[in-house]
Amino acid sequence: MDHPNKVYISLGSNKGDKFKNLQDAIDCIHLKVGNIKLISKVYKSPAFGFESDDFLNTCLILETELKPENVLEELLIIEKGLGRVRSKKNEYQARTIDLDIIFFNDEIIDTKTLQIPHPEMYKRRFVLQPLSDIVSKVMHPKFEKSVIDLLEECDDKSVLSPTNIWLKNPSKQYNFSNYNFLAIEGNIGAGKTSLANKIAHDFNAKIILERFADNPFLPKFYEDPKRYAFTLEMSFLADRYQQISDDLSQLDLFKDFIVSDYDVFKSLIFSKVTLPEDEFKLYRKLYYQVYKDIAKPDLYIYLYQNTERLQQNIKKRGRDYEQNIESGYLEKINSGYLEFLKNQTEFNVKIIDITDKDFVKKREDYLWLLNEICK
Repeated sequence: MDHPNKVYISLGSNKGDKFKNLQDAIDCIHLKVGNIKLISKVYKSPAFGFESDDFLNTCLILETELKPENVLEELLIIEKGLGRVRSKKNEYQARTIDLDIIFFNDEIIDTKTLQIPHPEMYKRRFVLQPLSDIVSKVMHPKFEKSVIDLLEECDDKSVLSPTNIWLKNPSKQYNFSNYNFLAIEGNIGAGKTSLANKIAHDFNAKIILERFADNPFLPKFYEDPKRYAFTLEMSFLADRYQQISDDLSQLDLFKDFIVSDYDVFKSLIFSKVTLPEDEFKLYRKLYYQVYKDIAKPDLYIYLYQNTERLQQNIKKRGRDYEQNIESGYLEKINSGYLEFLKNQTEFNVKIIDITDKDFVKKREDYLWLLNEICK
């Protein structure tokens, strides 16, 4: 997973229900732009540069995979949707909502439509004060001064009053506090690793990723399944057992829970498909000797996608040794998972059909998936 962009946004409102305008804007940013990490206090401040009602102002930090121009585009759409009408004249005016990008990572951008850092931010106490509350030490990439230094040097003598109301962070609605260990499973190409990475990053989880890329027998298996099936399944079983045992035993005080892109039971599911009956019986005996000693996930998520979509995903990610996987093999794997999940009683299972979803590219699909997991 690429490291997401960190964006710092200033929000203000001085028309209508000001607090509701701020909250509605934050909710829209969450839905359309990215994961909100922090929201500052809300400050009451006088209108800056013109006579009007007092503003309510706040700042937030979010993480997004969007480019700066796309973030600006989304913010303008949100402003318009919340009733802001921009004047063609370059003048200050009252507004239902005002959304400005202050920083974008530590980049310097200067185009006709976008200037980052915001060219006026260092002059405005109503920006610097709430921004300082949440990122006082972040450096201005042009001035090479911290936010707190800019605040101390600011010539704007406006008096800001902190309010006793707090805005809600919509990212906090997804509750993983009931889980110590979350396992995400699925067929080849279902997106389990992508989802595990996104959850781990967004919700401060320790991640365990299957080390399939290091298995020297996997390419050989796809070339000659009959010859290498037993060797492959035994090597996977040993590696999965070692990895899960090691990672689950290592306490990380700075993480809230553990998320894995596999569960050890997949060894039994795949081996039942790949091995002849006599070898599978032997393998199953060995498997249960291992499985009884491994911690079970508190929640087991199975991402279901139909065979056509799986084949599209496999081709898209371009691993050479996967390109000739037959649809019949994928169908057997899907059937093996579903048969197991419908009959097991050891842990909590959620089967989620994501055939028509693209949670990697579409944020609304990702949020839908989080809702399905957490409800």
